[in-house]
Amino acid sequence: MSEDYRSMWQNLGLDLVAHDALLGVLGKFYQDIYLAQKNRPAGMQYFDFVMSEVHGLRIRELLDEKKTGRKVIGTYCVFVPEEIALAGNATMVGLCAGADFAMEEVEKILPRNTCALIKSTFGFKLGKVCPYLEASDMIVGENTCDGKKKAYESLGSLVSNLYVMDIPQMKSAQGRALLKSEYRRFKEAIEKLTGVTIDGARLKQAIEIVNNKRKAIHRLSKLRQADPAPISGLDALLANQVFFYDNPQRFTDSVNKICDELEKRVEQKQGVFPAGTPRILMSGCPMAVPNWKLPWIVETSGAVIVGEESCVGERGTRNLVNASGNTLDELMEAIIDRYFQVDCAIFTPNPDRLKHVEEMVKAYKADGVIHYGLQFCQPYLMEAIPVAKALEDRNIPTLRIETDYGMEDVGQLKTRVEAFIEMLK
Repeated sequence: MSEDYRSMWQNLGLDLVAHDALLGVLGKFYQDIYLAQKNRPAGMQYFDFVMSEVHGLRIRELLDEKKTGRKVIGTYCVFVPEEIALAGNATMVGLCAGADFAMEEVEKILPRNTCALIKSTFGFKLGKVCPYLEASDMIVGENTCDGKKKAYESLGSLVSNLYVMDIPQMKSAQGRALLKSEYRRFKEAIEKLTGVTIDGARLKQAIEIVNNKRKAIHRLSKLRQADPAPISGLDALLANQVFFYDNPQRFTDSVNKICDELEKRVEQKQGVFPAGTPRILMSGCPMAVPNWKLPWIVETSGAVIVGEESCVGERGTRNLVNASGNTLDELMEAIIDRYFQVDCAIFTPNPDRLKHVEEMVKAYKADGVIHYGLQFCQPYLMEAIPVAKALEDRNIPTLRIETDYGMEDVGQLKTRVEAFIEMLK
């Protein structure tokens, strides 16, 4: 990394020694997991470049945008509507939470048995290693699970710009009314932050930009239904992760470009794994960068991941916003309708999620499902048992995995995953 980046990181208040150590580990991890793959699509070079510059050039771009008066909104959840941020002349980015960092410091603030994702969020802040967090003009927390709800109380004392959004827990008329009031409050907060009044025209344009991002991912997902699979699950997961970081138009163009290449592969029956390789659907908790452990284990154990029923995957991108309206009210209602369909495990009851898992198994011709639960993530771990039972009742083989971001259990997980894949053959 150039000295220019080092002074940029220093100005953001990062701990340069800790940050160097993090980038060193991530660089080797990426090399061993991603660059070691065979027969990757040429279009993945763009995503390799994004990851090599994820704390460099992309941060420089965001800081250049800020110099022009544009604001940066950092978020942790797919319930925060990017359309509203964009319409208010702000750029939305996902915040760091996919690896253990500064855990000794974190456990002075949070209990040890807190969800790994929440602890990671605090680790990146306390360790001073997340430039996205430090570059954000507003950090949006959302009251999804109880762990996050209480953790944001503590995070509020560590940052000066935390905004907390309430999220309904039931798919009811009252639940939708709560989401509507919260999205209107968020719109007003964005307007106050940016000084821009969001009108129908601005919102319609923003909806089109975000819908195009989702359409590109939908196109990529559909191509993964082919056998042999034209792209690895690891590479498709990377595209889903970069969705939260990159410039929206550039991301859309890059995904569509790789889809052009994959269409040719499908026509020529070229795959990253041989035809007939066991096909796995991953279901459950989100996988933020650099949480690649389990997909790497699966794809080095004789299977290919063909879909993700996850917030960093189909749950996060599935539906488009209906852009047919023109007035601000019509478009706000369409945004509320779209996000209210997200079938996160915080909802009770949550039958839509099981239905979507079954639909994905069929669409992607999956031979089995691996349900991924992060340690101490109560909503997904509790749903994992009835989901697995329902899938088994429908003769869909299912493996439940509970893990964290550490590498200590790799051997044990590999043994279990290999046995599951062997059973599918």
